[in-house]
Amino acid sequence: MGHNVLIITKADTIEEAVFYINKTIENNWSRAVLEHQIDLNFYKRSGKAITNFNTTLPEPQSELAIETLKDPYKFDFLTLKEKALEKDIEEQLVKHITSFLLELGGGFSFVGRQVPVKIDGEDFFIDLLFYHIKLKCYVVVELKSVKFRAEYAGKMNMYLSAVDDLMKSESENPTIGLLLCKSKSEVIAEYALRGISQPIGVAEYEIVKSIPSDLKPELPTVEEIEQELASTMYKNNNRDDE
Repeated sequence: MGHNVLIITKADTIEEAVFYINKTIENNWSRAVLEHQIDLNFYKRSGKAITNFNTTLPEPQSELAIETLKDPYKFDFLTLKEKALEKDIEEQLVKHITSFLLELGGGFSFVGRQVPVKIDGEDFFIDLLFYHIKLKCYVVVELKSVKFRAEYAGKMNMYLSAVDDLMKSESENPTIGLLLCKSKSEVIAEYALRGISQPIGVAEYEIVKSIPSDLKPELPTVEEIEQELASTMYKNNNRDDE
């Protein structure tokens, strides 16, 4: 009953109300989580990332992939200054991985941070690697603390090709890339993705206010996840971002 009242009183349209009803059922949101998602305008951000999914993915995967991404992503759980470095943001996202997964949306599973891939004898490191259960594919996330640049798409294209060759099984769908940047020109992003063979999305992120205190008890502990990541984090802690 509380969920219905919250949606009715806060949704501006029938379409928005139906959206939150479906997402609540799909993700089993508590009332606190639902209110948090409404306050952060999840409905208006859903499916708004710039992508080339229509030309690089078959239907219905392309449609689901478009709906999965949003723009902007709001990191309201980070304790960072507005001009934080990429490494600082990355470390905080891993530290608060459950909150990050909540912002990414349902279906995401965290695989690792600074995941190494070897290409022609040279070592490269993926900022954050996820697996999406519904899309049945890996999702590579690269963080940029500056405005989007066209060359980022080329490097992401290489990473996705490497993950497809080295990690993806025959039964899984093509790997998807998400470039999270401080800002972007939509025109430049669209031009940069045109002609790219791999599925890539470009979105902005915002570091906003802290997560509401009444929502914190709804989120599971990250201690076990952090313990598993400790060795990887220690190994890469002093590595400078490219």
